[in-house]
Amino acid sequence: MSKSKTITTLNRSLGFWSSLSLVVGTVIGSGIFFKQSSVLDSAGSTGSALLAWFFGGVITLTAGLTVAEVGAQMPHTGGLYAYMNELYGKFWGFLSGWMQIAVYGPAIIASIAAYLGILLVGFFRLDSVWQAPLAIAVIVLIGGLNMLNNRWGAAFQIITTLGKLLPIVAIIIFGLFFGDQNAFGQSLHTVSQSTGNFGVAILATLFAYDGWILVANLGGEIKNPQKILPRAIILGVSLVLVAYTLVSYGILHFIPAETIHHLGQQTTVYFAQSAFGVIGGRLLNIGIIVSMVGCLNGKIMTFPRIVYAMARKNQLPFSKQLAYLHPKTYEPLVATSMIIAYASIMILFFNPDRLSDLCIFTVYCFYVAAFVGIFLLRKRNIGQPRPFSTPWFPITPLIAILGALFVIVSEIGSDLSGVLLSLLIVAIGIPVYYFKKQHLYN
Repeated sequence: MSKSKTITTLNRSLGFWSSLSLVVGTVIGSGIFFKQSSVLDSAGSTGSALLAWFFGGVITLTAGLTVAEVGAQMPHTGGLYAYMNELYGKFWGFLSGWMQIAVYGPAIIASIAAYLGILLVGFFRLDSVWQAPLAIAVIVLIGGLNMLNNRWGAAFQIITTLGKLLPIVAIIIFGLFFGDQNAFGQSLHTVSQSTGNFGVAILATLFAYDGWILVANLGGEIKNPQKILPRAIILGVSLVLVAYTLVSYGILHFIPAETIHHLGQQTTVYFAQSAFGVIGGRLLNIGIIVSMVGCLNGKIMTFPRIVYAMARKNQLPFSKQLAYLHPKTYEPLVATSMIIAYASIMILFFNPDRLSDLCIFTVYCFYVAAFVGIFLLRKRNIGQPRPFSTPWFPITPLIAILGALFVIVSEIGSDLSGVLLSLLIVAIGIPVYYFKKQHLYN
């Protein structure tokens, strides 16, 4: 297959609604349902908790506005990998891609699937031995769907995104109109001596907002990406910001702060059962299951594109196989199979939650570099028209950079050993890069 033919087989068939659903769907997974207690515990009061969710969304929105300008000028498959490659060269581009496909992407898929397996076992009252098989079965089925034409994965993403909005809307409406607690004025005396603070609370929300950039991995398959990609990222992040803030307000307006602290991750289930009875709790579980399935679909749809983009440049072992596209579905079948297999192994033998946590540090290091890229592009392309311009420049990208630096510093302070291990994982890619580079030119 010639190089030109390989390029043309990735058709630009995804429109605005598919792109928007990917942004919303890959962000809203389980975080908004299970992070309420941890954010409140760190913030110390309901008012501070609401501000944490809001400011976390604002920081994410500034990041989205910044990347929208960068991505509109680089509408290529690979997202962050492609940006780093063009902004800083092949070496840093490779390391950003390596980090995402070696651990970050498969670990996120594995962690979401593993937790989904726990929910499915509880929902159907099965033995816990079925957790891992169910988790693997789900990602295999979703992976199979994404081996068909990308329209199928995009359609499934739209359906699951609409489905996950139902429990969110129910929580917001019931909390707003039937709650009688002071959502702004409750202090959490139980944890008044906690080491948590407002900064830690914002950090927890930023993790819940993460994933919005993954739609950029499909830049080569989006129709008119110069216009659609910025609109999808900005509107998608804005919708998530509003949803997260209103859901948090609804829960805090309905349940006393001290009760939320003691309930922990069961807060949202308690809310549903109190509001709608036992059947409400089960319906909410269905909503969360749909939410997580949609989140998995978005990630399984996007991460193989990084593998494909790197393999096309012959930067990975077995690049010829990983760059294969099916002649009828135009999908990277081998790359998708690799991600599925890798995630399945993590479910069976590792703690994927820990692995994904380790990579947060490195992801945000590359985020900072991508945000700085907006200044580099404006300097390089003086006088040239831009498909999209970030509003309130340079304030917006500076807020995004400061927010990412906040995450990096917080991670160093709270988990230095994890930071060093994550850097080691990235460093393993260095000899791979130079081996492939030497092999390419010899």
